[in-house]
Amino acid sequence: MQKQITAPAITAAMRMDFVDTEGMSTPLEAEFEYNPADPFALSILFKAEPVPVRWTFARDLLIEGFYEPTGDGDVHVWPCLSSDGTAVVILELNSPSGEVLIQISSRSVSMFVQQMLEAVPTGTETELIDYDAELTGLLSA
Repeated sequence: MQKQITAPAITAAMRMDFVDTEGMSTPLEAEFEYNPADPFALSILFKAEPVPVRWTFARDLLIEGFYEPTGDGDVHVWPCLSSDGTAVVILELNSPSGEVLIQISSRSVSMFVQQMLEAVPTGTETELIDYDAELTGLLSA
């Protein structure tokens, strides 16, 4: 039996910094988005001009990367200290056109992770999946 989704989507605007190869940072306008209807994933929307960019990846990467280095492939996450000694979380995003390092305040990430886990606790994600609908969608494609 599928659990009814009652939690609303969570969106949090965050101050993020792009860190260049020389360690200099540039502020970025972005927001985290988590929708319990897709319980295993989260997105970051970078409000870049002229076209915004969305990265979607496993929410476990952000949860685990808050405490220890994690990630394979296109997304890596780890805790760190900024150049002024502030606790931050680093996101390394890799694509065919290059890679980027983003740093985000650990406090901001912690608040977002807490909201995600209150909406959908770890281990309950599968209760929100409608496997019949997913299978029908795959077979009709």
